[in-house]
Amino acid sequence: MIGAVIGDIVGSVFEFDNQRTVAFPLFSAGSTFTDDSVLTFATAKVLLGKGDYTATYQDFARRYEGRGYGGNFWHWIYADDPKPYNSYGNGSAMRVSPVGFAFDSLEETLAEARRSAEVTHNHPEGIKGALAAAQVIYMARSGASKPEIKREITGRYGYDLSRPVESIRQINQFDETCQGSIPEAISVFLEGEDYEHTIRLAVSIGGDTDTIACIAGGMAQAFFGSIPAWIEREARERISSEFVDILNRFQARFPAAAPVLT
Repeated sequence: MIGAVIGDIVGSVFEFDNQRTVAFPLFSAGSTFTDDSVLTFATAKVLLGKGDYTATYQDFARRYEGRGYGGNFWHWIYADDPKPYNSYGNGSAMRVSPVGFAFDSLEETLAEARRSAEVTHNHPEGIKGALAAAQVIYMARSGASKPEIKREITGRYGYDLSRPVESIRQINQFDETCQGSIPEAISVFLEGEDYEHTIRLAVSIGGDTDTIACIAGGMAQAFFGSIPAWIEREARERISSEFVDILNRFQARFPAAAPVLT
């Protein structure tokens, strides 16, 4: 899941300063983790301890304030009796990458992705976004080719994955819905030549850059299996000690989530 966290950190400084190019510094003084990473680590903690998604998401979000949480989710964080609020925002997909690395079958992966989503995002599109993102990761780490992944995801979820990234880059705007960002993130992954190139493509299309790069980054890690060591090192230096501990334990428990460092 470190691939998703790196994407979030890299994309964080470009969300409101879109670049529309792949030629940019991956890290700068302002590069930091956002709500995408906070909730990704929360998901990982649930998977490590068989915990409760609602309680864990609330706990993490309350302790890591000011990380860009959406309005409806912010109210949910502090609710005494939180209920799902029919969201189809991309939050369900941005936090699901650990699920894609943790299970031995697609059926288990999809069931857990649904559970992680529906505590907040019980709209069909919100659930679909989480399922699709988790399935891409599962298929990618299981040895499926990109054409196979594209064919399966298009057929199962109905996303349009036919647009080249260059075309998306010309028209993409900020859209934090699953419908307006999951197909874009998957398309970026499908065109990425390696992990770093995928992250650069994700940022280059603009829009909700941290979330698109987060989702695409998890997929790229699963597919390519390697991440440059210096990139992971930069990301680890920008997360809390608690997150580093969760990451280490998750990679030890689920070896598929531990990339080869190059």
